[in-house]
Amino acid sequence: MLIERQIAPYVVFSEDPILNGLRKISANKERIVFCVDAHGILQGALSDGDFRRWIVENPEADLETSCLGVANQNATSAPIETPASELGSLMGPGITHLPLVDDRGHLVAIAINRSDVLRIGKHEIGEGNPAFIIAEIGNNHNGSVELAKQLVDLAVEAGADAVKFQLRDMDSLYRQSGGSTAGEDLGAQYTLDLLSKFSLPAESLFEVFDHCRERDITVMCTPWDSKSVNDLADYGIPGLKIASADLTNHELLRDAASRGLPLIMSTGMSREDEIKESAELVRSLGAQFALLHCQSTYPAPFKDVNLAYMDRLEEIGDCVVGYSGHERGIHVPVAAVARGAKIVEKHFTIDQSMEGNDHKVSLLPDEFKQMVQNIREVEEAIGQRNARVVSTGEMMNRVNLAKSLVAARELAVGEVLTEADVAVKSPGRGLQPNALPKLVGRTVHRAMAEGDFFFQGDLTDSVPQGRQFEFNRPWGLPVRYHDHAALIEDCTPDFLEFHFSYKDLDVDMDSFFTKPLEMGFTTHLPDLFAGDFLVDLASMDRDRWERSIAEVQRTIDITRDLRRWFTKDEDPIMVVTMGGFTTDRHITPAERLPKYERIAEALKKLDTSGVRIAAQTLPPFPWLMGGQQYHNLFLDPKDTAEFAIQTDTKLCLDISHTKLAATFLNVPFSEAVELLAPETIHLHLVDATGVDGEGVQVGEGDVDWPVLAEQLDRLAPNVSFIPEIWQGHVNNGEGFWTALDRLEKWL
Repeated sequence: MLIERQIAPYVVFSEDPILNGLRKISANKERIVFCVDAHGILQGALSDGDFRRWIVENPEADLETSCLGVANQNATSAPIETPASELGSLMGPGITHLPLVDDRGHLVAIAINRSDVLRIGKHEIGEGNPAFIIAEIGNNHNGSVELAKQLVDLAVEAGADAVKFQLRDMDSLYRQSGGSTAGEDLGAQYTLDLLSKFSLPAESLFEVFDHCRERDITVMCTPWDSKSVNDLADYGIPGLKIASADLTNHELLRDAASRGLPLIMSTGMSREDEIKESAELVRSLGAQFALLHCQSTYPAPFKDVNLAYMDRLEEIGDCVVGYSGHERGIHVPVAAVARGAKIVEKHFTIDQSMEGNDHKVSLLPDEFKQMVQNIREVEEAIGQRNARVVSTGEMMNRVNLAKSLVAARELAVGEVLTEADVAVKSPGRGLQPNALPKLVGRTVHRAMAEGDFFFQGDLTDSVPQGRQFEFNRPWGLPVRYHDHAALIEDCTPDFLEFHFSYKDLDVDMDSFFTKPLEMGFTTHLPDLFAGDFLVDLASMDRDRWERSIAEVQRTIDITRDLRRWFTKDEDPIMVVTMGGFTTDRHITPAERLPKYERIAEALKKLDTSGVRIAAQTLPPFPWLMGGQQYHNLFLDPKDTAEFAIQTDTKLCLDISHTKLAATFLNVPFSEAVELLAPETIHLHLVDATGVDGEGVQVGEGDVDWPVLAEQLDRLAPNVSFIPEIWQGHVNNGEGFWTALDRLEKWL
C-alpha cells in the first residue's frame, strides 16, 4: 500500500468535459481520476470502466458532458488519518485506488494498493522503467558549496538521474554538543572530526539544492536526525534516503514516513529480522519505500557483496529493490541491474585522494559515466520475456548464411512437388528447410529452373503480382542489372533505381540491355566496397577520405554512362550514403560539425555534371556488414536540413531511416518530415519499428502513412519514390507489389 500525496495527475474538476478526464486517465496510466469541486471537495471517481459503461448506454452522447455526469458519485473514501494497515480492508473487489479526505471532505491523498513502484520527482521507479541511478555526493563536497555545485554539474554530465547529499544537526544528533569527541573511541573521533569540518548547514545545502533544480536533476538527501527531516520536508525535497546506520532507528523512520515522502532505505549493517521489522513499520505508515541491498564496508570485499540477497530482500519488503555499492569498480552495480536492481547508488567524487573515507570508494566522473552507459546497455540487452523474433541484423545474416529450399531440377507449371524435387542449398533467401513438409504435395504455379528458390508464396494459391499502378508522383522500382527486366514484365514504372553492389561497377552494363528503355532511372552508391570498405566522406583519415571520394566519383561516372540506355532526358539522381558512422558510440552535436564540413569539402572535389546527388537520411543504428554500428550525420533532422540548405545538397528522404532517427531522438516524426521534405528530391518509402527495425513492409511498422502522405503532398509534391522493402525483390518482387498496393491508397 502506498499513500500518494502528489494528487494532481489524479484530479479533474467535476465540470470539466469528459474528454479532459479521459486525457488525464491516459496520462497517469492508472485508469482512474477523481472529481473535485472548485474548493477541492471530493465529489466522485471516474474510471475507464465508468466511461465504457456510460458510452455503451449512451452511444450518441456528447463528449462535452461533465466528468461528474459520468463518474461514480458514491465512490468509497476514507479519512486521511486512517491507519495504513486498515486501508486494505476498505478496498472492495477491483478497487485499487482509495481517495483520502480531510475532515472537511477535501481530497488530500490517494491510497494505491500496489508496492511495485516508487515515484521520486519526475521519475517512476520499478518494473518496466530504467534503473534510477543516484550519484551519492554525501559529504564529498568537503564543506564547499562551490565544490558541491561542481559535483552536481559533473553528475548531470555523467548521466545520473539524481544526486544525494547528507544533512545533520550536530547538536541534536550526537551525545556531546557541537560534535565534541572527548572520551569517544578512535573511530568515532575520526568520523566526528570529519563531520565537524565538512558538513554543510541546511541553508548552504539548500543553495546547492536550488542549483540542482536549475540543472534539472532530482535531488535527495539523507537526514540523520528529526530536525533535519523537518528542514528537508519544509524545503520540499522530493524523497528521503535512510542510511544503513538508521535502519533500526524507528523514531526517525516514523518521522520520515509521516511526511508523505518516498523513502529509499539502505540495509547494510542490519540483520534480516531488523530489516523485516523496519519494512513492516514503514509499510504500516503508508509510506512509499524501496530497500537497497548494501554491504557497509569501505571498500567492500567482493566475496561479501552477495547480490543474490536482493531476491530475498524483494520478498521481505514486497517493494522495489536496488543496490548501494561501496566496492571498487563499476561492474558490480551493472551486475546488480542485470539481477533486477531498480535503483543504483554509488559514491561520486572528483578526487579519490581527498580527506574522508567516502572518497576512496567513490567513482570519478568518467567512471560514473561509464557505469551509467554500461547499465543502460545491459537494460537494453535484458529486454522482455516475449516470444522470440528474428532481429533485422539476424535476418540479414540469415539470408547470407542460412540455407533455403530450392528446385532440384527444372519444374514446369502444374507439376506436383515431391521430396526429390526439392534440395537444400545456401544462401537463405528462400523458404527455410523446415518448411519442406508444407511444400511437398503442392502444385507448382510458376516455371522454375534448377536452383531457383522456393518462397512463402509457393505455399499459397495467390501471390502479389506486378501491374500498372497509379500514383500522383513518379514511382520506380529498386533493381539490379540482372533482375530489372523480369520486374518490369507486368508493369511500367516511371523509372528504375539501380542499387549497385561494388561488383556491379565492374561489369559490362551493355550485356544487360537490348534497347533503350522508355523511362528514367536513378542509382544508389554501393553500401560496401571490396576489402570491407565503407564510403566515409566525413573521415578525417586522408587515405580513407580520398578513396571515398574516388569511389563516389567512379559511381557518378557509371551513372552518367548509364543514361544512354534510357530515353528520359533528365539528369538522373544518385543516392549517396555520405558517411559519418562510428563503431562504438554516437558522437556529440559539437563533434558533428567538423564532419559535415569535411563532407562539404569532399563534394566540391566531385564532378557531378549530368547527375543530381542526393544525400540519404540515415538511421541511428545502421546494419553494416552484418552488425550494428552508429550513424551520426544526416540523422538529426535539424542539422541535416541545415547542411542541405547551406551546401545546396538535396536529400533522399528515407522514411524508414528518419522514422527510426526520430524515435531515437525522441522528436515527433511529423516535425522531422516538415524540416526535411522541402529539401528532398527523392523518396525511399518503407516502414520502421523501434530504433533499428528498418526495411519493414509498408503498414506493418510505426509510420502513420495517411499523415505522412498529406505532408509529402504539401511539402514535396511530384517528388519521385521507390518502395524500398528489405528483400522486396524476392519471388519476383512480391514485397514491392505488396507495398505499392498499399501505397496506392495514400499517394
